[in-house]
Amino acid sequence: MSDRPYHHGNLRRALLDSAVELIAERGPASLSLREVARRAGVSHAAPAHHFADKTGLLTAVAAEGWRLLTAALADRAATADFGELGVSYVVFATSHPAHFAVMRTPGLVHPDDPELVAARDGAGTLLYRGAGVPGEDAGRPAASSGRGRVLAAWSLVHGLAVLLQEGLVAPGPGEDIETLARAVTAQLAPA
Repeated sequence: MSDRPYHHGNLRRALLDSAVELIAERGPASLSLREVARRAGVSHAAPAHHFADKTGLLTAVAAEGWRLLTAALADRAATADFGELGVSYVVFATSHPAHFAVMRTPGLVHPDDPELVAARDGAGTLLYRGAGVPGEDAGRPAASSGRGRVLAAWSLVHGLAVLLQEGLVAPGPGEDIETLARAVTAQLAPA
C-alpha cells in the first residue's frame, strides 16, 4: 500500500494516467492493476471501483486512444486532403505510443465494449469521410466499394507507424516524422 492518501480528485483519471505511463515503460502485456494502483498512490483494491479487471482498464485506455486519434483526425479533416489524415494517424501513433500499443494489440481489450466501439467508430467515420467514401461502404466487400481505398491507406500509415515504433524505420537527415509520413502518404496519390 502507498504512503499517499487514498482519495483523489479524479481516481479514474489517475489510474488511466498511471496505466499509460507503465505501458509506455514496459508494454501492455506486463501491466498489473497492483502496479497501476501503486503508481497512482492508492490501495491495490482501488482500481476495482472503476475497472473490473486488467482487461477493463486496457479497454478504457484503448477507448481513450481512439478518442485522441479522432480528435487528431478531426483537426485536419475539414481542411486537409486524405493523405494528411494519414499523416495525422502516424503522428498520433508515434506521440501516443502507449495508447497505440493497446489499440493495435489483439486480445487485450473487450472488443464489444460500447465505449470502445463508439470511439473506434468515430475515427473510422472520419477516415471514410476523408476518403470520400460513404459510411455504408464500411461493411461492403473492398473490391466493390471505396472501402479498398480506405484499407489501403490505413494499411500504409499503420505499417509506417509500427515500423517507426519498432525502430525499423527512422526519419532521414533533416526530416521529422510528419515529413516522412507525408512522403509516404504521397504514394497514395494517382500517378
